[in-house]
Amino acid sequence: MYNGLSNKVIILTGAGGLIGREVLKHLSMNGAKVVAVDLNAVLEYSDLALCLDVTKEEDINKLIETTIAKYGEIDGLVNLAYPRTSDWGNKFEDIPFASWRKNMDMQLNSVFYICQSVLKIMQKQRRGAIVNIASIYGVVGNDFTLYEDYGGTSPAAYSAIKGGLINFTRYLASYYGKYNIRINCMSPGGVLDENNQEPSFIQKYSQKSPLGRLANPVEMAPAVSFLLSDDASFITGHNLMVDGGWTAI
Repeated sequence: MYNGLSNKVIILTGAGGLIGREVLKHLSMNGAKVVAVDLNAVLEYSDLALCLDVTKEEDINKLIETTIAKYGEIDGLVNLAYPRTSDWGNKFEDIPFASWRKNMDMQLNSVFYICQSVLKIMQKQRRGAIVNIASIYGVVGNDFTLYEDYGGTSPAAYSAIKGGLINFTRYLASYYGKYNIRINCMSPGGVLDENNQEPSFIQKYSQKSPLGRLANPVEMAPAVSFLLSDDASFITGHNLMVDGGWTAI
């Protein structure tokens, strides 16, 4: 169990996703009151389930208003939602400029607005913690050999968004430290999702990874809970790599 999570009000976006479900469960088991935000209701383990679209300003406003009306405070925020356009998997030369711009808006700009909204509350409280979910590909370049056997790719916007998110986190940590607010990143490596991953990708990724495999989704959750907890009380502006050693080589 992590210290200081019991009865803490924590907003979790993307609560219904592969990693989100595990983070939701882990936070709940550590006693947190989790506001689970997703396009579809996530009832299990959540204290409050909200069907909202984080790419819409009015939905973020509703999220803040509803949370404050119910609890009167916001202790933590996890930005895990992963909105994207239908052509997300296009190769670089085939990406329409409008699609690139839309993905930047849907992902990076939505994180900006929800952080800005939540930090207004945390600043008044003079406490709080935020965890932004980044990626190994916000830190290092892509290994495109992983996709060769099936003609896939890693979306170009992903690297720009995640890299930007990591440095945005450092900016916020520097800006809000004086208010006793901590802002950190957690960067996953490859996470196993057998229903949506090519066998050749899984094999090649595992061969390169120092631990010889992809992560299981459940292995991401403790890192998020730790960064939100009082056990990380002197950690801010940090990007915690949970990648099986991928970025160490």
